Amino acid sequence: MSILVIGATGTIGSLITQGLASAGAEVKALVRQTGKREFPAGVTEVVADLTDVASMRVALASVRTLFLLNAVTPDEVTQALITLNLAREVGIERVVYLSVIHADTFTNVPHFTGKYTVERMIESFDMPATVLRPAYFMQNDRMVQQTIQNHSVYPMPIGAAGVSMIDARDIADVAVAELLRRDKAPAELDRVTLELVGPQALTGASVASIWSTALGREVAYGGDDVAAFEGQLAAYGPTWLAYDMRLMMAGIQKFGMRSAEETVKQIQALIGHPLRTYEDFVREAVSEA
Repeated sequence: MSILVIGATGTIGSLITQGLASAGAEVKALVRQTGKREFPAGVTEVVADLTDVASMRVALASVRTLFLLNAVTPDEVTQALITLNLAREVGIERVVYLSVIHADTFTNVPHFTGKYTVERMIESFDMPATVLRPAYFMQNDRMVQQTIQNHSVYPMPIGAAGVSMIDARDIADVAVAELLRRDKAPAELDRVTLELVGPQALTGASVASIWSTALGREVAYGGDDVAAFEGQLAAYGPTWLAYDMRLMMAGIQKFGMRSAEETVKQIQALIGHPLRTYEDFVREAVSEA
C-alpha cells in the first residue's frame, strides 16, 4: 500500500513528495501527463484527472493514505468532493487535506469558502483526516520579487492587521509528518485540524522594511488599494481569479492572519525545528536573484 500525493507537481506537493521519498515511504504522484516534473527515485507517476472518475478510481486503487491539494480553479470544490467520495468508496481511511486558514471567516472569498465546503464534508462523514489550514505562503511573494527589486515597491496589499506568513517548506514538513503518522498507525486516527502560521505577524510596512534591509535601499509599501491590485492581476490572468484575490486581500486587511504563541510551539514540536522567518525567506530570495 502507498501514499498518493495529489498536487504533486506544485510547490507544496513536490516538497511533500520529496520528503516522503526521503523517509522511505512508498509514494505515488498524481499527474495529468507524464514528464512534467522530475520526481525522486522510487516515486511512481500515476496519470489521472481529478474530474475523470474512471481514471481517479484507478489512481486510488491500492492506496492506503491520501494527500489532497486542489489548485484554485473554478471547479476546485467538484474536484475535491469527487476525490474524497471515491476515496471513501475504496476504503481509504488516512487523509491529509490542505485547506486555508480562516476558511470559515472569509465567507465571501470563493476559494476559501470552497475549501471550507470540503472541510464540512470531512467533518460530516467523520473522515479520519488531518485538515491543514495554512496562512499566506511566503513563496507567494516570489511572484512580485521582480517588481520589488526593479521599482522599490512591495505591491501586495496585506494591510496592517498582521499576517503570520509561513514558508512553504514548513507547510510541507507538517504535511509529511502527518502523512507518515497516519500511514504508519495500526488503525485509523482521530480527525484533527491544524492551523499553520509563521513565527511573526507581518504588515505591509514591516515587509517593505525587511526588503529594504536585504536590498540596502528603501522599499515602500504600495498601499491598501485592492481595486488597483485586482486590475494589475486581471491584466495577466483570468478575471475571476483576480477578483478572488482582491476579496482575499480585503479579508486579510480586515481580519488579518495572526499566529498564536501556542500554535507556533505546536508546529515546531511537530516538525522538529524552528519555523523559518520572513527575513530568512527574503535573504534567500535576494541571494538567488
